[in-house]
Amino acid sequence: MPATVDLIIDADAHITEPPDVWTARVPARYRDEVPQVVRQGTADTWVLHGERLAPVGATAVAGWPTFPPDYPQTYEDCHPGAYQADARLRYMDEAGIWAQVLYPNVGGFGSENFLKLNGEELKLLCVSAYNDFLVEWSSADARRLLPVIATPFWDIDATVREIERCAPLGARGILFTGEPQRYGLPVLGAPHWNPLWEAARATGLPIHFHIGSAGDTLELSTPERYAEHGIEGAQAYTAVSLFMKNGVQCSDLITSGVLTRYPELKFVSVESGIGWLPFMLEATDYSWLGAFRPGRERQPGDVLPSELFRQSVYVTYWFESVAPTRYLDLMPLDNILFETDFPHVTCLYDNIQETIDSGLGHVEAGTRRKILWENAAHLYRIEEPPESWRRDLDSPKEEVR
Repeated sequence: MPATVDLIIDADAHITEPPDVWTARVPARYRDEVPQVVRQGTADTWVLHGERLAPVGATAVAGWPTFPPDYPQTYEDCHPGAYQADARLRYMDEAGIWAQVLYPNVGGFGSENFLKLNGEELKLLCVSAYNDFLVEWSSADARRLLPVIATPFWDIDATVREIERCAPLGARGILFTGEPQRYGLPVLGAPHWNPLWEAARATGLPIHFHIGSAGDTLELSTPERYAEHGIEGAQAYTAVSLFMKNGVQCSDLITSGVLTRYPELKFVSVESGIGWLPFMLEATDYSWLGAFRPGRERQPGDVLPSELFRQSVYVTYWFESVAPTRYLDLMPLDNILFETDFPHVTCLYDNIQETIDSGLGHVEAGTRRKILWENAAHLYRIEEPPESWRRDLDSPKEEVR
């Protein structure tokens, strides 16, 4: 690491869930009906009802020496920080990361995989079991490990109860889907969701749309596409589709009426990047003002969608160098967060500081600190690290394996 490093809050990292998240936390009668890990061939694999969900190692490739479709086969092959809280904290120390905002894998990036469970009671039990695990895992250092809780979004009353239950336990955010209509539910602006917005306002918790929260990852990554376009083409198409989908969801949110009714709410578009942001805001304003109604001009009292975005919505970025180098003056700087996506296949690993320098090396120190630290610290109410931790940033660290 360089002699002086940036103080970082990582606004998007994932937990590779240990094998007993659900089997250890649901009543005995349900243990055969919840996600669990079995050895299939040489790989530890999550299964449900005997059907494969995903290999464990596919979500924990940080530090793995080869590239997909190769991935760690067992938990022992994975970076221990992927699934062990103490090892995660040691890795964060080594990487110069003070705090991480934590997201799931198995339950889906918008909790959609819980819908595969049989019975309403079991679905709710498994959401609560995951949240209990997440809060417990984060208790290894609640200052630094920030749990974003899952929600049973298909049941609005249960969603509100789970938020109210988890908020006093240490939840730092709410996981939601950016496209509830894909599940036969009302659109974001419908009164149906008012209890959710009110619960978020009452608890002060931001609401998160992680890419893939509409449950369409597998829909995009079809076998035909892999066969015809190759793994590189299929993965690039899927990634860009998910990034841009979050841009569409943000446009939907800022024109839905939610942010005028609930101006105190904060939303985060997670793992979607920022390069699309200037165009999305310009196009949304242009269309909202009447691109299809010639002569429509802004009226007194009009609040542009872009202004509502600035008021309420955050975005995260990690690998980009073009957008932070060239477009920062077109973006609301108070709304940009930095992430690493550890330990996923696209994560920054052993190149965090270099990537920061490539994108933010030209900006003044105050702007750099705002993006890497202050915006997230304000949003998640993160306390400053002790001076002893800051001093240790400059000390050589052993790699956590």
